[in-house]
Amino acid sequence: MESSVTLAQVARAAGVSASTVSRILNGTANVSVEKREAVERTLAQLNYQPNVLARGLAGGRTMNVGVLTQDISSPFYGEALRGVEQGLAGSGYVPVFMSGHWHEKEETEAIDLLLARRVDAMLILGGVTPDAGLREVAGRVPLVAIGRSLPDLGRQCLRVDNRHGAFLATRHLIELGHRSIAHIAGIPSHRDAQDRLEGYREALADAGIGFDPDLVLAGDFLEHSGFLATTRLVEGRGFFTAIFAANDQMAYGARLALHRKGLRVPEDISLVGFDDLAGSAYTCPPLTTVRQPVHEMGRAAARCVLRMLAGQPPALPPLQVQLVLRESTARRRAG
Repeated sequence: MESSVTLAQVARAAGVSASTVSRILNGTANVSVEKREAVERTLAQLNYQPNVLARGLAGGRTMNVGVLTQDISSPFYGEALRGVEQGLAGSGYVPVFMSGHWHEKEETEAIDLLLARRVDAMLILGGVTPDAGLREVAGRVPLVAIGRSLPDLGRQCLRVDNRHGAFLATRHLIELGHRSIAHIAGIPSHRDAQDRLEGYREALADAGIGFDPDLVLAGDFLEHSGFLATTRLVEGRGFFTAIFAANDQMAYGARLALHRKGLRVPEDISLVGFDDLAGSAYTCPPLTTVRQPVHEMGRAAARCVLRMLAGQPPALPPLQVQLVLRESTARRRAG
């Protein structure tokens, strides 16, 4: 059918009000699954094509949502961005992606450029921009932050409990009999890295195991830093039987370093990561890790910003971390 099909015609065919169709199109409708599916079927059958440009101009909007990520090539951020795309799908809003690479100057330039393009809202994924800077942005456009906690903007921030996730990972190794557990930490200035280190230390203390600073090496969340840190651990004098890496990418590097040194996983060294990236189920052996629902976080953030654009209060679901047991951990062998 021609694109002249009106919203009112769609509503009549689906047996709902025109306002309900409109809210479903912009992603803000709170309706039953059956009603949503009925409207979506009708939209497809009638080949309804909303005039996004005209709708945006009429409302003084560009129909663009700025998304500040850290590294588009990262498997972690890539999964979050796919969630953002899914969350915005069907709303008429288009994401505009830029990366900050964990540098404040680059992040500031990216935010300024997105605002100069008159984006209607902003999604912030992690980063090091000071809270005051993000609060200023939130005063100009609707803003939702993933992986950040902003004072006075708590309802617009989505973070998982990194400390608890690290506690679960370390406690799992302790329950397998490991007492000399190394930790490859993330960048010290990053809140996620700090929280995961604290969770690691908390699990050790809870089990009555003393903290050994020689078993903690800093990485940068990338594979090569996990490789280098593990190489130093093996070549050093410290004894360890397990490694908890602060993310899966560093765990991948650690696995290669252990292999190069002739150490087997998990027979000689147990290994745990954090994130549960898609590839972690296909490493050799499959990686035990802490899952944070990255895709769901991106989708929920996008849905939240759509609510704000529709004049509704922000709302974000509680999302939990989960320990995923695979084959890279085993009970410590005697001796």
